[in-house]
Amino acid sequence: MAKDRVIFHIDINHCYAQIEEMKFPALREVPMAVGGHEEKRHGIILAKNDPAKKFDIRTGESLREAREKCPDLLIIPPSYDDYIYYTSLVKDIYRRYSDHVESFGLDEAWVDYTASEALFGDPLKTAVRIQKEVHDEIGLDVSLGMSWNKVFAKLGSDMKKKDGPAVITRQNYRETVWPLPAEDLLYVGPATKRKLRERGITTIGELAVYPRQFLKKAMGIPGEMISVFANGGDTSPVTENGYRSPVKSVGNSMTMVHDVDNLEDLKPVYYVLCESVASRMRDHGMEGDVVSVSLRSSGLEWYGCERKMAEKTDVSGVIFKTAVQLVEELYDFEKPLRAVGVSVSGLRPFSFHRQLNLFVDETAREKERAADLVMDEIREKYGYYSIRRACTAVDDELTAFNVKEEHTVHPVGYFQGRKMMP
Repeated sequence: MAKDRVIFHIDINHCYAQIEEMKFPALREVPMAVGGHEEKRHGIILAKNDPAKKFDIRTGESLREAREKCPDLLIIPPSYDDYIYYTSLVKDIYRRYSDHVESFGLDEAWVDYTASEALFGDPLKTAVRIQKEVHDEIGLDVSLGMSWNKVFAKLGSDMKKKDGPAVITRQNYRETVWPLPAEDLLYVGPATKRKLRERGITTIGELAVYPRQFLKKAMGIPGEMISVFANGGDTSPVTENGYRSPVKSVGNSMTMVHDVDNLEDLKPVYYVLCESVASRMRDHGMEGDVVSVSLRSSGLEWYGCERKMAEKTDVSGVIFKTAVQLVEELYDFEKPLRAVGVSVSGLRPFSFHRQLNLFVDETAREKERAADLVMDEIREKYGYYSIRRACTAVDDELTAFNVKEEHTVHPVGYFQGRKMMP
């Protein structure tokens, strides 16, 4: 019988807030949270420290809600460059012990220690050593869970914050994992939680024993997936250091600083978004032919549609024209728009060789692409705000944002195209 894998999941505790406390130790003594700017509609709590937790400050709630609980709450704006820098140093420590370290957002990572045990010895002692090295060398505390699969390893790191590594084995998982709320399991969000409760499922154990075929019939593949997770059946690998999944689409979205009630005012916003998408495609050396738009109204209803273009492109103006056509056909502005997005899929490596199209002005398109390239070069050398198109300066408050770089960093997708064993 094959030996079980040894998987660590390591989580930097309240990462953003802890990094701010490391930079400014006095923050440890006051209720503090890292959050966005209310006036720019990014007014949510991203992370909070221990004194703030005593006031029941919660990640994801609005700054207004947090201040109602704690009027003296200190809000620190996020410093993403610092977060990326320090979390990279932390993950370099993980890489001392394995060549399979897979990030799950900035603050979390899985480490496959299976092949390293022969070199570094007992997994539990190594886990404690990793925690100590991160604390001593970087000044940050991390939680660590250990199991034979990634899902239970993550559950373990969530369970133990101060008391050392949590170990979930085939022998103890029913006692350790199954009594936990179903929503503690990876990929059981609010909507899935609601569907499970409709079926009388409130714990991971109840989910584990519920007939899988019924879950699949009611919820599709996600229902089957979480059933596998609850029974410890996840076999997805921890990717090698430096692994990058193939880029399938490139997109950006944003919540606007004020609602927009007509297409003309929305066009400059979409031009900034399309510039960012096109620039990121060029960074990847890709071009695509499927443009998708997403819209959220002031009433929080979502709308979306897509269109396949006649040719693949990485030109911002071409993507913009298609995106605007989609918005015009999709939305009547009966309600103002609060958030918008655009993405391009159907990607392939960029090619200079293409079939000429009698209905496209190839010279004009090449000039547009040349202008994009020049803007990329100028921004790379002198900064994003050193050059901008005149059309984006009509409403500076609405369009003065660098969505390519000044964005919230979200966790990467879990599966990344990898196979899950049923």
